[in-house]
This record gives sequence, structure tokens and C-alpha cells, in this order.
Amino acid sequence: MKNFALIGAAGYIAPRHMKAIKATQNSLVAALDPNDSVGIIDSYFPDADFFTEFERFDRHIDKKHRAHDGASVDFISIASPNYLHDSHMRFALRSGADAVCEKPLVLNPWNIDGLLELEKDTGQKVHTILQLRLHPGILALRDKVNAQPGDHKHDVDLTYITSRGHWYLQSWKGDEKKSGGIATNIGVHFYDMLQFVFGQLQSNVVHYSAPTKAAGYLEYAKARVRWFLSLDVNDVPEDVRAAGQRTFRSINVSGDEIEFSGGFTDLHTRSYEEILAGNGFGLEANRVAIETVADIRTASPQGRNGDYHPFLGLMDS
Repeated sequence: MKNFALIGAAGYIAPRHMKAIKATQNSLVAALDPNDSVGIIDSYFPDADFFTEFERFDRHIDKKHRAHDGASVDFISIASPNYLHDSHMRFALRSGADAVCEKPLVLNPWNIDGLLELEKDTGQKVHTILQLRLHPGILALRDKVNAQPGDHKHDVDLTYITSRGHWYLQSWKGDEKKSGGIATNIGVHFYDMLQFVFGQLQSNVVHYSAPTKAAGYLEYAKARVRWFLSLDVNDVPEDVRAAGQRTFRSINVSGDEIEFSGGFTDLHTRSYEEILAGNGFGLEANRVAIETVADIRTASPQGRNGDYHPFLGLMDS
């Protein structure tokens, strides 16, 4: 049994980490969040110590580390706001624990270089949740792509609309300096999946960028990808909205729809199983996706020019 601590216990994704820790028969011994709405902990680890102040959490973790009685923390899971991930991973490594970090690992590629140095200094490791790399539908697609001739390129449309209310832009997620913007906050694991499936990134063009939606074009060794991300319920196709759905996910590969809507809730547990077995995804595995979203963040949108996503053509029409 390994001892875990959790930073960001009140967030949306935190229960998946708690579930994964319990499902892998490990223990959550401490948790931190400035928000104390964390009653969900009782469903998994009612005996876990809880802190709302980082300084007290820091002292608690340090005391456990120095006690040398088997109670030290082996892993610190990080589900805090995006801009704090780098700092919290550094804290984990310096505390003698491995870090298990939510996406996006960091906001900028150079942060990866600093963490690599700290891994060498401490002997600890960073692991990340790249759950789509474990999704059966995505793995089947990757096998299919790899079985085709090396010079064959697929035409891909990636569409992801996940509606959010007015609260979103008032939270840290609506602050680009804290979240990295929409492409980073809700898109980074899709960009990771694309390079995982289709190989080396060759081109990155942004057609549209706004706080609630973005669109662009990515070319990989084996695919030409038009992508569209949105938080606006009005972008959900009308027939889907009429059925009462506020989310729309689609990956169309050379005319074939890839079904991957199901199976998301268990992928954190699968990720933890792989990490504990020594097969987790480390820092370098994240580099291409982090470079991709950093470039999207700083690019000048080109408008409706070139090969843009069909949903972009429907806007304001």
C-alpha cells in the first residue's frame, strides 16, 4: 500500500483521483484545498487529514517525511489550477514524493526542462494523466493508422464542445494567465492524443481564438486535422441540443466517426494502475502537446483562410 496526498481536493476532477487511489488499494492520508467543500473525501478516505492552508500542509508532509516510520507520503496527486501545477510538482519532488499531475502538466515547454533537472536532483519522478492514450477506441485507431503505408495522411475533423455557464469566465479557468486559455484547459489532452496517434507535428495554424472558443489546423506525419473547441452551448448541433445534450464530441477520420465518448470515468484508475506498475507517462511524453498549446496561445489567428473547420464557417451565419 502506498500513501498519497492530494492537492486540489475540492475541484471537479478530484473525486476521480480519490476513486483511483482507493481502487488501486492505496491510501489518501492528506489533502489540501483553500475551499473546504470537500465532503466527498468521506466517501473514500474519511480518516485523511485535511488542510486549507498550504503552509500547514507543507509542515504536515515534511513531518511525515522525517519520521522514518513508514508513514511518509509516496505520491502527491495534483489537481490544482493549471498555473500552480509546476510549483506543486516541485513541492512534491522536494518532499521526497513522486508527483501525479493532471493535465496540462505545465503551461510552457521550458517548465518541463526545469522539472527534468529537479527529477535528477531528487531522484523522484513526475507522472501525468494522459488518459486518452489508454482509451480502447484511441488505441484501436492508433493500431489502424500504424498498419497503413507510412506516407498515407488521413483527413481528420476534431470537434469538442463542452458547454459551460457564466461562472466559467469568472473563475480562474477564464483567466488565460492561470488556465492557459481554452486550447490549453480543455484541449491539451486532445492534442496529445493526435500526436500519439498520427505522429510528428509538422504544422500549427490558428484560425480563430476567443475566451470561449477556438479553431485551427494541425498537420501531423499521418494526418491533416481541422479542430474546433467551444464552451458555447449554441455551437452544439441543433439536433443534439434538441435531445437535451449540452456536450458534443466528434473525431471524424477519413469519413469514419471514432466513438470515444464512453469509458472516460475509469481512465484515471487505469492511469494510476500504469503509474504504480512503473509504466506511467513522464515529462517528455508531455512536451509536444505543451508546445502545441503554447504556440496556439501566442499565434495570430488567420481568420477563415485555408483549411478551416466547418463549424467555424457556421459562426455568425
